Amino acid sequence: MIKKSFYAFVGLSAVVVLAVIISEFYELYSSKVVTLDSRIKEVSGIEFDKAGNLWAINDGGNSAQIHQVQSDGKIKKSVTITNGRNLDWEDMTQDDFGHFFIGDFGNNDNMRKWLTIYKIENPIDIKGTETEAEIIKFTFPEHRNFPPKASEKNFDLEAFVFYKRHLYLFSKNRTKPFDGDTNLYKIGDHADNYQASFISNFNTCTTHQKLCWITSAALSPDRSKLVLLDSERLWLFENWQGDDFFSGDAYKIDLGIVTQKEAVTFSDENTIIFTDEEFYGVGRNSYMIKLDQVTKERIQTKAPSKQ
Repeated sequence: MIKKSFYAFVGLSAVVVLAVIISEFYELYSSKVVTLDSRIKEVSGIEFDKAGNLWAINDGGNSAQIHQVQSDGKIKKSVTITNGRNLDWEDMTQDDFGHFFIGDFGNNDNMRKWLTIYKIENPIDIKGTETEAEIIKFTFPEHRNFPPKASEKNFDLEAFVFYKRHLYLFSKNRTKPFDGDTNLYKIGDHADNYQASFISNFNTCTTHQKLCWITSAALSPDRSKLVLLDSERLWLFENWQGDDFFSGDAYKIDLGIVTQKEAVTFSDENTIIFTDEEFYGVGRNSYMIKLDQVTKERIQTKAPSKQ
């Protein structure tokens, strides 16, 4: 009798787990728009230009190019940044004039002291297949040891946005033990060497490091909503004070099954596009959600800390 009960319990548990997995798969793939060109299988940043064209970049080790992506997922045009190098490209954003910023600031081992952002002209003004970038350099004043202690490894970056003539950076936390905080910094938006200024931080989760890493960021066109992306969810922020994005309302949006989600942007005030990299044949897709059609879980945020 005990054996039968045990096997029945195991069988029921397996069914429940399978149902959850199927539900998570459906959650993600029901929002799929298109499979992306195989030449951008490591897509790490996306942005729409002022004419509504989608552009994408590849992760580190690939060419120093931005790629215009058609609605069918194929590459229409590639533009090479002639004075650029793709050491570890991780995200894109744009200013009010449509100038693009490409963040070459991946810092997995926390060994890079000076990080780079390339600023280029509005892509719709680039007639050929090459352009030259304005180069922005920055470092973190708190980053004094290379590498830092395991408990201080919070100087990797994969996400940033432009806001009110500044660039705002969101760290990818690699601390051990993992504390789950993403730190918010700001620097200028034009060529110079900057010391990044700490503003505040936000705790995503502490359950599993790779599920909590912030991999991209985007602001809505009217600059009233910020989203941060990780491998299974979006974090939505609204009604912040000043330039502390973590000081207002915060929500969590489940995106379904875990994939290597690396890039996010808004196509309009209500529509978010995000992508994932290809990993063992899974991913390399773009997805779309509507903010007025998804479940937004209101979360408690801790009071922003200052350093």
